[in-house]
Amino acid sequence: MQPSTEPVRRPVAEASGPVLFARYAFGPNRLGYCGPDAIEELFGEGTTAGDDRALRELATSFDGAWPYLTLIAEANGRRDPLDREVVEAYWLGNDLLDRVAPGKFGASLEGRFRARLRPAGWRWLAGAPQSGGVPVHAFHVLDVFPRVGLLRTGVVDRAIETMDSCRIRWGRVLERDGDWLVVNVVPLVMTAGRLELGPPRPERIEAWRGGSSFVADVKPEDVISIHWSWACDRLAPDQLAGLITWTNRQLGVANLTI
Repeated sequence: MQPSTEPVRRPVAEASGPVLFARYAFGPNRLGYCGPDAIEELFGEGTTAGDDRALRELATSFDGAWPYLTLIAEANGRRDPLDREVVEAYWLGNDLLDRVAPGKFGASLEGRFRARLRPAGWRWLAGAPQSGGVPVHAFHVLDVFPRVGLLRTGVVDRAIETMDSCRIRWGRVLERDGDWLVVNVVPLVMTAGRLELGPPRPERIEAWRGGSSFVADVKPEDVISIHWSWACDRLAPDQLAGLITWTNRQLGVANLTI
């Protein structure tokens, strides 16, 4: 773990599973990349502790994330795909991912993506679960997205920059600047033909909208998670450690075919 992103050890309030889902789904949704036209609902429920019924209905419309959530829940005997630990497993990574059998994950990938890929692309994706791929968001960004291209805007020219924006990033807060935070963010880079995490660099990350924020209690030195340049949550030490670990694991899988 890089010293510049080690979190301050002060309590982090836990949101419910549906609210946590909304906080991570809002970033791409506000840009029109995934999910229904629900910007106001996602932001409102994500900043006011949320109406679980409204958020549950919205979550099922995210056809990128919802199948992963249901797969993780089923593999762990959880009846609720929006169980907080299940949601955290998908966006950040946790031990629930280890209980998803590669065969089950492979079958899920086949049902969703085989028809959309050329044979060579599908052969790789079909073998990814046996190579360490798991249903975490980092896998979707690093292994599925480059092959399938799920952005509504179509072909993407700046692949590394786009994957970096799409993955869940982390960084230490340096200061607040109006509705933005200046954050020392750990970027995705290509070095000698391999994807890896680069040294932290300052970036401005949007965090407030109409006076409300998912990280309203944030302070300098806190570590936050980021999705499509939006501040999603303040990370506890174990969450940060999990996010780093699972991101690195999926980078290893992605690098097998670069």
